[in-house]
Amino acid sequence: MRAFCRIVERGSFARAAEDLGISPGLLSRDTKRLERHLGCTLLTRTTRRMSLTEQGRLYYEESRRLLAEVDQVEERVRAHTDRVRGRLRINAPQSFGLMVLSPLLPGFMERYPEVEVSLALEDRVIDMVEGGFDLSIRVRATLPDSSLIARRIAPVHQRLFASPAYLAAHGTPRGPEALAEHEAVSYLLADDAHHWALQGPDGAVSVPCPARLEVGSSLMLRDMLIAGQGIGALPDFISDPAEAAGQLVRVLPAFELPTRQVYAVTASRLGTDAKTLAFLDHLRERLGG
Repeated sequence: MRAFCRIVERGSFARAAEDLGISPGLLSRDTKRLERHLGCTLLTRTTRRMSLTEQGRLYYEESRRLLAEVDQVEERVRAHTDRVRGRLRINAPQSFGLMVLSPLLPGFMERYPEVEVSLALEDRVIDMVEGGFDLSIRVRATLPDSSLIARRIAPVHQRLFASPAYLAAHGTPRGPEALAEHEAVSYLLADDAHHWALQGPDGAVSVPCPARLEVGSSLMLRDMLIAGQGIGALPDFISDPAEAAGQLVRVLPAFELPTRQVYAVTASRLGTDAKTLAFLDHLRERLGG
């Protein structure tokens, strides 16, 4: 399975064989044996190109899922057999660090007294390898393809909010089209700071949000909404406490923005050590992933 996935991802028997440390001929023979075993053709090959058959695509997608589960089991075993110690360097978005990591970090430090933690908070995506980080937390809808290994930890829901005072003064929008009549507060680092891609009962709708106020911090955006500056989108780990306290009210409750994911990104699955795996398990336990 691993060899077949590597062939698909590298797009070449020669490149895959180089990665695996075997000859292209041996890899080709093993692929033919796999196809005989499954009773179908997985790859169509010509002198110029290689492509997946329908069965090959199914086998590739299921193999990736199964191998990821196997890797997670092995990671958990290694995390409890290796000694958890040393300095753990983590990078995370500022809002996620303050709202989510701050409450759970003391428990991790108490659980693993031989681990030292360096936590850098930066909203822009950084080069974690160049920065020397063991782990980078990223909250995104998708991640671009790269050599980094990304593990999904938990979903993040994004919804529209405003303060009770703002809605009392300006009215409550009854549908997405009514948002154009309101002040918007937008997030500068959003994928599209000038549109809200809303998912509703009848599907997706893109709503312009020309904002008089744009900010580069989700926490400041929350504060501006509480202060009555308009309507804006917030992730649930920021909006939940303010909503529970009555400081913010959900706008258009039948609609929300596309769900994002909390990803834990490492430079290499094989190079992930005990302290990093221990922190990943701690995150999963606390966030319910």
